[in-house]
Amino acid sequence: MTTISSPVARFDIRQQAINPNHWYVVAGSSEVKDQPIGVVLWNQAIVLYRDSHHQIHALEDSCPHRFVRLSRGSVVGDELECAYHGWRINAAGGCAAVPYLAENQKLPTCQLRCYPVREQDGFIWLFAGDPVLAEKIMPMSIPEWDHLNYIGSVTTIDAQAHFSYLIENLMDMYHGHLHQDWQAWTGAILEDLEETDDRVDAHYQAQNYYRIDKIWSISQLFLPRLRRLHPDPLDVSYIYPHWKSRLGEDFRIYCLFCPVSPTHTRAYLLHFTSLEAFPKLHKLSVRFRRFLKTWLTNSAKGLLDGLVKQDVAMIEDEQQAYLNHPERRPHELNRALISVQRLIRTQAAQVAKADLMGTLTQGYSIGNGNETQ
Repeated sequence: MTTISSPVARFDIRQQAINPNHWYVVAGSSEVKDQPIGVVLWNQAIVLYRDSHHQIHALEDSCPHRFVRLSRGSVVGDELECAYHGWRINAAGGCAAVPYLAENQKLPTCQLRCYPVREQDGFIWLFAGDPVLAEKIMPMSIPEWDHLNYIGSVTTIDAQAHFSYLIENLMDMYHGHLHQDWQAWTGAILEDLEETDDRVDAHYQAQNYYRIDKIWSISQLFLPRLRRLHPDPLDVSYIYPHWKSRLGEDFRIYCLFCPVSPTHTRAYLLHFTSLEAFPKLHKLSVRFRRFLKTWLTNSAKGLLDGLVKQDVAMIEDEQQAYLNHPERRPHELNRALISVQRLIRTQAAQVAKADLMGTLTQGYSIGNGNETQ
């Protein structure tokens, strides 16, 4: 866990750590197949794998023998086998077998860290904080993922930048000038802003290019000349640590975060087009509707990829400018972004407070002769 120690780091938004007591998305379900894969969440190397029952597990990605990556190995039954010497590690993080163990030797009593992990809405969600809290805090729900009335598209974001740059980009509806050839709306005006300790909701009014109200309407995604402007509400929300938005009645967008390090952020961007306006379609067989949903999946991926490419270039420029001159501060006028920065500091402060309380408690125990033997 990265702690905030210096006065500069305490207030500098670009040096804030994540709050690990939330569910983060570390992979898509389809990415974890027969072999283990390695992921990184805030400098923590983690291996994901499926056991013989297709159940997902997450362990520290380090063999206890020589500390090589377990993700380089393979899955044998319900265990991970290290590629180096064939040590096997079970789902609880303990050593299950050593191929060359002598009769007079015992299995090493090593213990790797296990992470709470769950599979939900097409993604692998991981909890890197207090395991006790993992049962009390729920991952963000994505009801459109399996809903037959929504057509989904997914792309990934990989930016060499602090996660705050990405969430500010997503909450800022004033940078439409960048996306003139890709964006679904224009002319956003911030009308209302709500803020708590764990979320920021910004309500804009915008001009939407799309209206999915006729059977041929989805062709607007591919034929720009069919698009017509009309006013629609544009709501964006930072529900720490993830983001979601709604444009009128036709579009839902999510961004699921996996901050890799203080200067590297991965995320999954999801776009859903609603088919709610077609009651006749809803009367068709579930089998046909599922076929239609599958057939149209990723129909908007080209649009998402174009947006992401432009945004990542700007985000990485911002990060590099900060690294070159950390003393310089931008002149921010969007109130939503100021609220976002305040929220990130609040979440980081919760971690710092918990770390401090843990240190004080440990010191008290040692001072009273209660050291753990």
